[in-house]
Amino acid sequence: MDVEGYARRNLKRGRASQDIISDLADRIVEIKGTSREYALSFAQAVLVEVTATSDLTSDILTYEKAGVTMGAFGVGSRGTGDFYAHRKIAEIIGKSGATVGVEDMDDAGVVQAGGQFIVCTVDGMHSRLSDFPYLAGFHVTRATLRDCYVMGARPVMLFSDIHVADDGDVAKIFDYTAGVTTVGELTEVPLVSGSTLRIGGDMVIGDRMTGCVGTVGVADHITARRQAAPGDLLLMTEGAGGGTIATTALYYGYHDVVDRTINLTFLRAADAILRSNLLGSIHAMTDVTNGGLRGDVHEMAKTAGLRFIVEEEAVQGLVDPHVYRMLMDLEIDPLGVSIDALLIIAQPDVISKAQALLSDIGVKSSVIGRVEEGRAEPVLLRNGKEEEFNPRFREAAYTPLKKLVEKEQQDFELMKTEVDRAAQAAIAKKMRVMERLKP
Repeated sequence: MDVEGYARRNLKRGRASQDIISDLADRIVEIKGTSREYALSFAQAVLVEVTATSDLTSDILTYEKAGVTMGAFGVGSRGTGDFYAHRKIAEIIGKSGATVGVEDMDDAGVVQAGGQFIVCTVDGMHSRLSDFPYLAGFHVTRATLRDCYVMGARPVMLFSDIHVADDGDVAKIFDYTAGVTTVGELTEVPLVSGSTLRIGGDMVIGDRMTGCVGTVGVADHITARRQAAPGDLLLMTEGAGGGTIATTALYYGYHDVVDRTINLTFLRAADAILRSNLLGSIHAMTDVTNGGLRGDVHEMAKTAGLRFIVEEEAVQGLVDPHVYRMLMDLEIDPLGVSIDALLIIAQPDVISKAQALLSDIGVKSSVIGRVEEGRAEPVLLRNGKEEEFNPRFREAAYTPLKKLVEKEQQDFELMKTEVDRAAQAAIAKKMRVMERLKP
């Protein structure tokens, strides 16, 4: 619980200070188990700090509110709202001069230094794995390494950032780090630095955990999405999912499926590709994560400016059978959820060699589609007929709570207008401060 947010909202509604303090103290006692006397002192101190930071007018202490919440807009939910918000972030960053920058909407950023491509990626742990720190650390590390590999880079180091709320057990940090280093040590990529903090300091009570893991890698040849070309084929490996599938299995009671996600198949497949002589002939690679194939293929088509056609039947055979049965039982779209498969985009002769290489190391793969000239769009081939293949507003609802939230949708076009306004305000502030700081 964010006690600062609670106090600030109630002050704004005009509630009396003593009523806010009393109600907040009740919640502090409930969550922290403290004495009533301590809770009242705690709540009073919170109100003092919130009052001191209310009604500020300085340019750098205020921001233009969109009036649209993260949840309502689907930010972080790997759908159309999330993709739109990320394009706004890219606008605020602007042209960075990077070899592959945020405007490319790719899995990693790339700069050139010392005659090599330096690749950097970062992934946040799955928010619903807070109570399962080892799983959270394992899967987020696998995710950031995937993003490095699919840019054609060999990972050389990991960094970690973990935040646990005030009442969280210190052991969460240790179990999370054990998950991170399990992947790191088995792939010979060292964890070299990081940060450990409390979420919101004293102002957030409870035991929620969040964090991220990043990777730095080096490459001689990059495989960015924009390099896809007409005539390319799409080769996909079998996937058993990561944090998303583990979360689905946990919260629907399919606990045996969680174990299917504990593997390094993707990383070993990608490493084999990088060690082969095929890498220089591969146009692009990605991992099937952001909103599943619906999200990734949509972004690839937009970035490459080409038509991407995906065959549904070919994809179905590449989802781990245990995972696929669970998704079918729960009526979750396998095409709209992260399954953590490797997707390789190249000309047919290269794809044939890549498939043979993957087969030699025991990794199943199949051609699932192709790239064509034409309007930049994703297309699904279902029962021999072409259909639209767009991402949904959010990634396929994969927990009971997400299925409920999915039903509560607002006017997306209206929200976009407000988000645009807020993004432009942030750009304007950036320019004002930059102008002020110029020598």
